[in-house]
Amino acid sequence: MSLTTPRPARALLSDAAFSAVLATVLDNNPGMDISMAGRIVVEALKFVAAGARTTAGIAPSRVVDEGWHALILHTALYASLCTQLGGAFVHHYPERPDTGRYDPAVHEHTLAAIRDAGYEPDPRLWTGPDNELVGVAAKCNHTPPSCAIRPMPTPQWP
Repeated sequence: MSLTTPRPARALLSDAAFSAVLATVLDNNPGMDISMAGRIVVEALKFVAAGARTTAGIAPSRVVDEGWHALILHTALYASLCTQLGGAFVHHYPERPDTGRYDPAVHEHTLAAIRDAGYEPDPRLWTGPDNELVGVAAKCNHTPPSCAIRPMPTPQWP
């Protein structure tokens, strides 16, 4: 693999770390199929990788946001992931759900940012709010610019 080709998104976490995040998604979504939960975590990894590489606001689908929430709950793992992805900490700015704020242009920009980061989005998990593949516990959405996902440089402590 060349230096410009990223590892597969799944490989961004060790097996133990991936299993821990997967368990969080499953705990928050009783009855969810384990393979669906795995797909959601992988898409969240792609999203964070894209967020760490762009200065423009991007936003996850509500389904992918579920995986991102699970990553964030594992704070040490999440901070390490952000450092691994280039040192930018990808912050979360939640808003209450409102399908009226859905912006297809932000959606397309986010998918382009994921592709620019070297990953191919799973199109079934990146649908608009009226066409979600699976119901999830995540009850927030993100609307740039007020709630754009903005990477911040990792703080340098003395």
